[in-house]
Formats: sequence, structure tokens, C-alpha cells
Amino acid sequence: MPGTGGSTISTTTTPQIWFLTGSQHLYGPETLQQVAEQSQEIQRTLTATGPVAAELVWQPVLTDAAAIRQVMLAANADPDCVGVIAWMHTFSPAKMWISGLDVLRKPLLHLHTQLNAALPWESIDMDFMNLNQAAHGDREFGFIQTRLGVARKTVAGHASDPALVARIDGWARAATGYAHLRTLRLARFGDNMRDVAVTEGDKVEAELRFGVSVNTYGVNDLVELVDQVADAAIDDVVAEYAELYRLAPGLGRGGDRHQELRYAARIELGLRQFLTTGGFGAFTTNFQDLGGLRQLPGIAVQRLMADGYGFGGEGDWKTSALLATVKAMGVGTGRGTSFMEDYTYHFGPGEPKILGAHMLEVCPSIATGQPSCEIHPLGIGDREDPVRLVFDAQPGPAVVIGLADLGDRFRFVANEIEVVPPDEPLPRLPVARAVWKPAPSLSTSAESWLTAGGPHHTVLTQAVGVETLQDFAHMLRTELLVIDQQTTTAGFADRLRWNQAYYRLAQGLPGRG
Repeated sequence: MPGTGGSTISTTTTPQIWFLTGSQHLYGPETLQQVAEQSQEIQRTLTATGPVAAELVWQPVLTDAAAIRQVMLAANADPDCVGVIAWMHTFSPAKMWISGLDVLRKPLLHLHTQLNAALPWESIDMDFMNLNQAAHGDREFGFIQTRLGVARKTVAGHASDPALVARIDGWARAATGYAHLRTLRLARFGDNMRDVAVTEGDKVEAELRFGVSVNTYGVNDLVELVDQVADAAIDDVVAEYAELYRLAPGLGRGGDRHQELRYAARIELGLRQFLTTGGFGAFTTNFQDLGGLRQLPGIAVQRLMADGYGFGGEGDWKTSALLATVKAMGVGTGRGTSFMEDYTYHFGPGEPKILGAHMLEVCPSIATGQPSCEIHPLGIGDREDPVRLVFDAQPGPAVVIGLADLGDRFRFVANEIEVVPPDEPLPRLPVARAVWKPAPSLSTSAESWLTAGGPHHTVLTQAVGVETLQDFAHMLRTELLVIDQQTTTAGFADRLRWNQAYYRLAQGLPGRG
């Protein structure tokens, strides 16, 4: 059902991770048959140990350079394949992997494991040693990846360890987000908010580095579709509003504000049609350019976000693309992700906190309890009073992450946070909101974020953790700065200087970097 927090725009097929196993012909057909059987057992063990956000698809054992190159090219070409896991069961001479690794364009995870968890101390012999030597083969494979400068994640441990599988799951989510971003189309209704700097950016470089295609459309292109929506379709959506949310007095059927609710539903249906027809997975609006729209889109944007669409206010296409991507990573977790903005602070009494919100557009996937559907005046935008969902965010651990264009490169900045209930009720604040404690403290968090040039629009996610976001940034070869419990302002400033030197040097170096 639209607007309830599930993603309706994800790929219709389950993402796949191809499971590759390396060996060589030297061991002979009998041993290679054992390698194949044990490799499949590892794949089954991973699947049984814990959930992985992709189907692990076993591939035949690889024993020569031509086969390795062929499977890598096939992975590149398969739209369902979002990444590959490689494991060297035995010794696989690494020169065989050079061509294949060179052509691979999907994310890579190097799994360092073995079939047996414990050594069979009494029975171990040279046959066992020759067959079970991933400790040998994976070091050869690790060398060639480093020699070629291949970006990858390395995970070591036994396949039956839930902690190891959880890390693979996080990486698979990052790979799914990466694949989503590579094919994302984003529609901007109007341009950037006037005179605002951080929401601007290089859309050509973004498409080159990230794959996302960002283009602008006239708001009245949307208005044409909004005006054409049939009354029967509006009836259905309004009935859904009444079923899912607590309607404020006057918005229900027969109420004096019911027509405004119907117009909000009209906007939602027109937006859905525009995005669906154009194949868009993300969009932006701008209250300075609303064309013939009678309301600033509120509940429409909130419900589209809940269905997996990316959104950015004031023309912020970078945050919109990031939101769509992180939502794709979080599918199936049962936890939410939203467009967000640091709005104001509580310095005390008690522990300092941040109050985050936006004019109207916070995603109900992060709501605690049933949202209230309300209508209130909005002092900007020069339009009719807009309809919106009002709620507090679900308490619990989360991350806020933003994307900035520094001119010579893009930078992600993330902060680990704890969403908490408001200290007191907020009866006069007619918008959805989140209150959180940033790590390690409000002062250190704010100083570090400002020093990094992080944006004021962010993505707040309770579905995706820092390690997954680090994997994602690594896949994109894009800087990520994390503010966490260990952060100090002095250490963070040093890291900024080191990163500045590294990325400047890396841009000038040949090869894969």
C-alpha cells in the first residue's frame, strides 16, 4: 500500500551476489570436485547463518584466466548482479585473476574463510592440507588486488559466524544502493533555491562518478498531470488517508477543509504519474517555484518517500539522490530513512540535543505511532495551507549523512546519533520531527560537521549503519568522514587535512587509484 513505509520502486527481482571460488587445474579433477562441493557448502552455510540482503548465487569453480575474465564480464552485464564475492578455496595463482579483476565493474568482497571451523588435530595429513589452504590462496589473491589497486571489502572468519554474515549483509546492502544509484533518474521541479550554496553542485560530475542522471522540468509540466487526475482516484487516496492516519478535525468527508485534503491527494497522484511514467526514482521541489500548484506538496512528498523515492527540498538533488540510495540499502529491515534537516538546538538543561525537521517533508517510515494528518498555514511559498503528516520519530540508534560538492570532489559526512523522545510535548509545532543526541556531543559534532563543510540537508537512517555507508563510499571511491564517539575536534581537523592531501594526490595519479 502506498505511503506505508515499504519500497515500491526497488527492482522487481531480488538482487544477486555471485559467489566465486578460485582454484587451479594442478589439483586434478577429484580434488576440484571436492572444491566445488565444499564451495557450495560454504554458500549454503552463509545463507543459513543469517539474512543477506541479496541472493547468493554460486558459480562454477574458476581455474584459469579466460574463465575468470568471462565470469567478471558476465557479472558486469547482468542487471540483477549487484556484486561478487570471491574466495580462494585452495591456492589460485593470482596472475590468472589480473584480467578478470581489471574488467570487473561491480563491487567486490573478498571472503577469507574455510570449510572447517576447527582443525582435526588427530587426523590432519597432507591431503587435508592441500585441499584446505584458503589461508594460503587468499593471501595470494589479496596481494594481486592490492597490486592492481582494486577497491574491495575484505571479511575474515568462519561462514557459520553470524557476525561475519552480518558484515556481508551490510556490504550487500551497500552494493544494492550502489546499483540503484548507478541507474537512478532524478527529476527537479524548478531549480535551486535562490542564493543557497550547498544545494548546488556539478551534475555532470555526479553522473560520471555516481551514475545518477539529474534533469530539470517545469513545475507546470507536473501541474498538467495534477489537474487531469480523476475524482474517483482522489476518492481512493483520501479513503486511504482516513484509514492510515488520524485526520485532524475538518479534513474528513464533509469537513470545512476536506477540499484541501482532496487537492493534496490530487498532487500525490499527479506526482506519482509523472515519476512512474518518466522512470524517476527521486525528485526535488522548490517553494520559490510552484507554478500553478495551489499547495506546497507535503503529504504527497512524505508518502512518496515512504515508498522508496528520494526527495530533496529547495532543489537539493544531491540529498534526494542520497536518500533514494540509502532507502534501497535499507529495504527489508523494517526500519526507516528520511529526508532531514538540523533545525535548532537544545543546549540544556539536561543533555544537549538537536531538533531536526523540515517545512513539511519528513518521511513517515521513521514515525513512532500513527501519524496525524493535519493542515496548517505555512509562512513561505505564498500558497494555500498545505496538508502534512505530523509525528515524532521512533527512538533508537541512527545515522545522519550528507553529501557536499567541494568543487574538486564530493564528500560524504556522517554522524552517529541516538534518536530520543522530545523532553516535553511539542503541541504547537505542526510538522514531523526528530530529536537526537549526536555522538560524541553536540559541540564536537557541530564543530566537526561545520569544519567538514557538511550540508544542512541530510538523510537520517535507522535502517543502515556506518559500516555499510563506509562500504558504499568505498565502492564510489568517494570521501566519507564519520563523526562518532571517538571523534575529537583536533583529531577530526587533522583527518580533514590528511584527506585533503590524499585526494589531491590521488586525482593526479594514473591507474585505478
